[in-house]
Amino acid sequence: MLKINGERLWASLMAMAEIGATARGGSCRLALSAEDRAGRELFSHWCSAAGLTLSVDAIGNLFARRAGTDKDAAPVMIGSHLDTQPEGGRFDGVYGVLAGLEVIRSLDDQGIRTRKPLEIAVWTNEEGARFTPAMLGSAVFTGSLALAPALATTDVDGISVAEALRATGYNGARPLGGAVDAYFEAHIEQGPILEDNAKSIGVVTGGQAIRWLDVRVEGMAAHAGTTPMPLRKDALYGAARMIQALEQLAADFAPEGLTTVGELSIAKSSRNTIPGLLNFTVDLRHHRDSAIDAMEQQVRQQLQAIAEQRGLTVTVTPHWISPATPFDIECVACVQTAVDALGYSQQPIVSGAGHDAIHLARYCPTAMIFIPCVGGLSHNEAEDVLPEDVRQGTDVLLNAVLQRAGRAD
Repeated sequence: MLKINGERLWASLMAMAEIGATARGGSCRLALSAEDRAGRELFSHWCSAAGLTLSVDAIGNLFARRAGTDKDAAPVMIGSHLDTQPEGGRFDGVYGVLAGLEVIRSLDDQGIRTRKPLEIAVWTNEEGARFTPAMLGSAVFTGSLALAPALATTDVDGISVAEALRATGYNGARPLGGAVDAYFEAHIEQGPILEDNAKSIGVVTGGQAIRWLDVRVEGMAAHAGTTPMPLRKDALYGAARMIQALEQLAADFAPEGLTTVGELSIAKSSRNTIPGLLNFTVDLRHHRDSAIDAMEQQVRQQLQAIAEQRGLTVTVTPHWISPATPFDIECVACVQTAVDALGYSQQPIVSGAGHDAIHLARYCPTAMIFIPCVGGLSHNEAEDVLPEDVRQGTDVLLNAVLQRAGRAD
């Protein structure tokens, strides 16, 4: 079985981490920012040095292509993202992109040509930290999100995706979509399962269902010192009970059911005013669509009951839905065959996070490879991985991709 140059890959990861480096050892490269542009330019420089052909589509997705001997064959694509959270880590996303580059560098080192072309994809705005929804670039590529509304999406400063693309020079001319033979994505797990089980490789069988809801709670603003407690319609106290109910709901659907309230904002807040209006977000996750349907139904029922008890009005609006997504049996088998032959410790795993691979799985045959992250920590400046796990995961990626693309000799 083939192996990659682990020291070269690690050096590339550390060089990329210097772009947008944060004070506490993480990375900040928000999508289509100056830092994101600099990261893309460094990656493009490396790709040009490797003889790859670069192209950019209308949503800013960047592609680096290595020709195959079969000029008519659709490419085997490897990808992930270079954008980060505001206080993100050095490996989330970037590992998958640079692992793809290392696959091609290793094939070049060993003089191996593939029958099908290989293509590395850098997807725009995977994180959703600057523009929502997350995984925006891959959504537009696969046709699950139209280009026009994606370009019109704005950040908190009112800057649109279209404006950011023009400012960074990534409003490309490559046609959206196109034939893809298969898609492989290597990624840190972003959770503790592999580390807890002392496994080096997660053979990802699919992604769990994700559902984002927006909740609006309306009561009545009033003076904090003159309004008796029994007469109040306090939106925040009501929301606190609702959030407590959401935590209990997760326990009712354990262990797969997950609920998170990640954002809460009080309209026109003041220290001595009873909150009259607020909004919060709900993130629901489960391995099965039927279970997440039941979770949403209970969210609506329980929040409505609490609102009625407290004289409040609650509105629950869907924001984003991502169904449970199984990965392609043949592509998963390529990963399994590679890890078996390499002899690395492994286990099957379902992705708990959203990834570009979820969109691609509805577009073409897809598989993912997970490696452990220290303490299961991600979306944090302290995010870390072991160099040996990085190397082993990329060894698996190399052999799985080569099996799918085929040797030319």
